[in-house]
Amino acid sequence: MIVAFCLLALVAEPLLADRLKDMTRVQGVRSNQLVGYGLVVGLDGTGDKAPFTDQTFRNLMNQFGVTMPPGVNPKLKNVAAVTVQARLPAFAKRGQEIDITVSSIGNAESLRGGALLMTPLKGADGQVYALAQGNLVVGGFGASGADGSKITVNLPSVGRIPNGASVEREVLSPFSQGDTITFDLMSPDFTTARRVVEVINGTLGPDMAYAHDATSISVKAPRDPSQRVSFLSVLENLEVSPAEGVAKVVINSRTGTIVIGQNVHVSPAAVTHGNLTVTIEENPVVSQPNAFGRGDTVVTQESTITTTQEPSRMFKFGPAVTLNDIVQAVNQVGAAPGDVMAVLEALKQAGALRAELIVI
Repeated sequence: MIVAFCLLALVAEPLLADRLKDMTRVQGVRSNQLVGYGLVVGLDGTGDKAPFTDQTFRNLMNQFGVTMPPGVNPKLKNVAAVTVQARLPAFAKRGQEIDITVSSIGNAESLRGGALLMTPLKGADGQVYALAQGNLVVGGFGASGADGSKITVNLPSVGRIPNGASVEREVLSPFSQGDTITFDLMSPDFTTARRVVEVINGTLGPDMAYAHDATSISVKAPRDPSQRVSFLSVLENLEVSPAEGVAKVVINSRTGTIVIGQNVHVSPAAVTHGNLTVTIEENPVVSQPNAFGRGDTVVTQESTITTTQEPSRMFKFGPAVTLNDIVQAVNQVGAAPGDVMAVLEALKQAGALRAELIVI
């Protein structure tokens, strides 16, 4: 297993200002999820054999005026039932095109070379907002041999169609309604919210902006849509210095990755960590009787147990130890990331680690 020991920063550096557009989202201006169900045709014998695929195919033929006799199995090989997903951007207008993702929901081996038939895409309210159709672009592929061997690269059962859906219905946005524009911080923080209010009021005048909580900041805005667009263009380019984040230590127990924030501190503590290894070896021993003796040859097992204890590693931390001190202590004893994980967990249990410990 590849083990990594990642550190965010060794020495605190001056905070850099971020644009308001990079740290917030305008409330009400968002995308909407769309989903649909359809058929992919034209496959090279890699379609599915699900019963709902046959039912969908019969319904499609009926719409085209072709009636299949009851009880007749069409035995489809080049057709697959799929779900179609898309994200409708904010302010998307009728006639604009959006990308779609097509995924098999049956046992189709591959969608490579297939074409999606016209599929309506619906929103959470059940209304149709876009129509999807087109040839799939599949990044994966698969190959199989006569002996059952098989190799697959990526996922051939999922494909994309760039600009594969056209918007047929617009979503009303509350952007031009009301007397205010509300910004939502992507990383809620009381200090950052206060700084945003101070920067906006310092630019536009007093009492123009106010914070609801650690996430939302409202700004008085003009009602005219064109003026509101220009007004928002000025606001989103204002630069604000975000507050320092909460001290955190993130540990990935599967990969051994450790991320330590620069605000992590450790109270006075000493931790020792060592490993005890027990090795058991089984050696077969053959016992034979004398040349003229009566008896049988017997094979017995002789066990040898060996214990090895590695030298313990001692971590000593003084008061208000910073990230740089932790790194130096770890490097001096040559500890592995696995040892550091155990040390940090022990410090947290002892109440000496002044940070939020997150294990994923």
